[in-house]
Parts: sequence; structure tokens; C-alpha cells
Amino acid sequence: MSADEIHSQYDTILILDFGSQYSHLITRRCRELSVYCEMLPCTQKIKDLSWKPKGIILSGSPYSVYDPEAPHVDPDVFTLGVPVLGICYGLQEIARTHGGQVEAHSHREYGYAKIQVEKVGSHGDRLFDGIDMDTDGMQVWMSHGDQLTSLPPGFKVIAHTPTSPYTAIAHEIEHVFGVQFHPEVSHSPKGKEVIAAFVHNVCGIKGGWSMDSFIPKEIARIREICGEKGQVIGAVSGGVDSTVAAKLMHEAIGDRFHAIMVDNGVLRKDEAKKVHEMLTENLGVNLHVVDASELFLSRLRGVEDPEKKRKIIGNTFIEVFEDEALKLEAAAEKEVEEKGGEAKGKIEWLLQGTLYPDVIESISFKGPSATIKTHHNVGGLLEDMKLKLIEPLRELFKDEVRALGRLLNIPAHLVGRHPFPGPGLAIRILGEVTREQITILQHADDIYIEEIRAAGLYDQISQAFAALLPVKAVGVAGDARTYDQVIALRAVSTEDFMTADWFAFPPAVLKKISSRITNEVKGVNRVTYDITSKPPGTVEWL
Repeated sequence: MSADEIHSQYDTILILDFGSQYSHLITRRCRELSVYCEMLPCTQKIKDLSWKPKGIILSGSPYSVYDPEAPHVDPDVFTLGVPVLGICYGLQEIARTHGGQVEAHSHREYGYAKIQVEKVGSHGDRLFDGIDMDTDGMQVWMSHGDQLTSLPPGFKVIAHTPTSPYTAIAHEIEHVFGVQFHPEVSHSPKGKEVIAAFVHNVCGIKGGWSMDSFIPKEIARIREICGEKGQVIGAVSGGVDSTVAAKLMHEAIGDRFHAIMVDNGVLRKDEAKKVHEMLTENLGVNLHVVDASELFLSRLRGVEDPEKKRKIIGNTFIEVFEDEALKLEAAAEKEVEEKGGEAKGKIEWLLQGTLYPDVIESISFKGPSATIKTHHNVGGLLEDMKLKLIEPLRELFKDEVRALGRLLNIPAHLVGRHPFPGPGLAIRILGEVTREQITILQHADDIYIEEIRAAGLYDQISQAFAALLPVKAVGVAGDARTYDQVIALRAVSTEDFMTADWFAFPPAVLKKISSRITNEVKGVNRVTYDITSKPPGTVEWL
């Protein structure tokens, strides 16, 4: 479903992002509560919305509200007549807007804290209503250097700590709340209950957002968009996202969907062959594989910058698809001429498995946030491309897509497959992409995944891959000195790929993986393991 159609059918929470690293987690928590929500930049003007939210949440921010360049909320947020919850910076922005005072504080709070909830005998109590408190308070996660130093007129304190007297506040009449802690992070064990109290108790949203309800409505939307004859080609890679999108499209329009996999030369070892077998045998999708490896590699020659790689691959994908669309239309016309029958519709649409995190990470606004990287699905496409995009998963997170796949009866080994980026190994080869480098990385990555599966760890890991570093190291092979390349291994655990922790392998497993790679992969004499979480790193190296 499109966002507008979702808004018309589901009560929606609007999350205004001020650039916090945790903003996406607010979205996740709402979705986990079966409440649909949408995140927009804090620069969003309320009058420009085509829909009315049932509640608004203001995120945290790396800024201070008193900074000259600090982003500020549209004042219409507070005249819309819906409940508002400010988190961290959001609380301070509420205070600033309503006449309170925010200042840098000598005692900064980063990490765990215990808050004491105060009963004020008004609607302010509803934010903590029904939450069991420990005798010494409720544990939360703080991350702020500024504090509210004077309460805005018309507000009451509803929670405090020994060093933060205004940890949570509520307006005496309006349903406007602020919390200095971060209820959206897992380090606030009962934070999800606070968000639930806001969306359910205060905003009055009962929920109802689920993949069970999503499927028939999305199929109906696809059929309406494509009409009775419209043809769609699909960017299928074999990953979870494109596989689920392809199955959904096949359910909607049948043989009018043409699944195409482009072998761009930077796929995993034997990937094109494996994907063809999986999709045709398991899902009954008629998949056509196009070998365009020479075209892609020729354009990547000499390119080292990761953003340029993404742009080149994204643009070349579209060119190849548009060319394939013309070939399919020509073949259909020829079939009608030779065999007769009704003419088929033109191919107007390109299916992509874009997800909501792709959208979040690829859109920046002037102010607090900056683009982390361009996802080829959303930011690396030709401006003048002829095909129109259709993205049925654009509003979903990864775990929602997996749930959708299970409901569509996609086999578990496909639904549980680790993600693989659209730009492929090109962004896992740090430096120039050559056939020699691709062969080295394909071999190392294949060994890595094989050993993870053999150890029974694959399903415990959200994503694992090898990267080839643009450095050489001295080593020893037999009695000879070697000077070969370095492989970096990466494995993470995550709920939504917006934050991630590195996976703690048993040492024996890493030892075996390292031994096999250095012994079996020609040109590699050293293996390292990346123990960086996200943030500060990203999941991919580039």
C-alpha cells in the first residue's frame, strides 16, 4: 500500500526526526505495538501533510535547542489538537516552545539512570499508567548534556532523578508530554511500555497494523496500479526483500510479472545459478538471468569511491532493465503477429524491494541529519528513467518483510537468508573492482558462510560477509615470505539493521574460518574480524 492509502485505513503516529541516532527505533517500537507510524524530517510543515496523525513524537537530536543552527519544530504541531510526546531533545524543544529554559549542565547524564515517577492526579499520570515500578525507581537510558532548568508555564513534573529534576513533564491541560530519557532503546527495559501508554492510552490507537492485513490490500493496490494489461519487470536478486516482493507481485498479476536477475559481475560465488534454481523451483517464478557483467565491470574500472560505485551500478541496472523491457515487448508483439491473440500491455513498471530503512538512510534534510550512504534502490537511479517504480515493501522493516514472506508460504531457507546489497561485492572490495579481486572475495566469502552454516550459527546471525581490504600484509608460507591481501570478516546481530551489535563467535569457529581462508584462497595471508557495532560503524564497510 502507498503511504496515503495506509493513512486512510490506519491511525498513524507521526515521528519528527531531529537527527537522533535512535529515531528509527521509535518507529520500530510503534510497529511492534501494531501501530503504524511514519518518520519525517523535523522540517516538515504540518499544513503540507495530506493526512492527520493521531499523535506526534519528537525525537532526540545531537543539537542543543539554544544553538543558532539548531532545528526547531513547526509551531503548528501544538495547535493540531493531537497528543505530542517529546523524547530528550524533543522534551527540551517542547520546553523552549512553551517558555521554559534549557541550559548546558555541569552534570551530564549518559547511560543508565533510575527515575522516580510522581503521581500528579491528572492526565499526566497516563504516560506511566500500568507500568510496574521497582522499589528504587524505573531504570532508563539517558544521553544528554543539556537540561531543562525551569519548567514552562502550565506544565507539571511527572518524573525526576537526583540530578535531573525535570526528567518527565506533562502539560496540565493539553496532552503534551516530554521525557528526558530514551524509552525507544532496549537499555530502557520498560521504555516500550511508556511508548505503548502514549500511543494506546493517550492517543487512543488500538492497533491493527499487521502483515495479515497488509497482503490483500497491497495485492489489490498493485492490481489497481497495473490495470488489466500492465506489465511489470522485477529487479530480483535472490535476497529476502526482492524474493518477497517478487512473490507478492506474482500473486497479484501472475505472468504479467517478469522477474529479471542481472548478473552484474559482482555477485557471490555461483549466485546467479543458485538464485535461478531457488526462485523457479521453490516459488514458480519465471526468472530470466541477464549476464551484463562485462558492462558493469567496464564502468567500474578504476573507480574506488563507494558513492560512485553505487551510482554507477544503480544507473547501469536501470539501463539494463529498460533494454530488457524493450526486448520483452518486442518478443510479445512478434508472438501476436505469428500466433495471433490479444496484444499484451506495455511494460511500464519496475519492481524493487526497497525497505523503510533504505528510505530513512538515504533521505537527508538541511539541518541535523546527513546522508550516511546512497542506497541504489532509492538514491542511485537515473533521473530520466523511462520505467516507473513500484515498491510494495517501501513502508516495511526487515522483520516485517520476513513475516510477510512466511505468510506467502516462501520456504524458510529463503525467508531467513542474509541480506545482500544491490551493489554486491563492489562495496565489499575496498578499492578498485577487478575480476581478480572479485574471485578472491567470492572464494573467501563462500568459505566463511559455509563454515557458519556448518557450525549451526547462520540463523543466529543477521548478516555475515567478508570484505577485501586495499592493503597488503607480510606473512609466511612454508619457509617463504609472502606479501598478500587482507580479508576482514563481519557478522552482526540486529532487529532492524538500523542498529547492530557484532556477533560473538566461538573462538574455535573463527580459528577454522581463518585457517581455511589463508590456506585455500590464493592471494590472502591474513584474516581479521570486525568488532564494530552500528553505530558508530555501518553494517557494510562502504
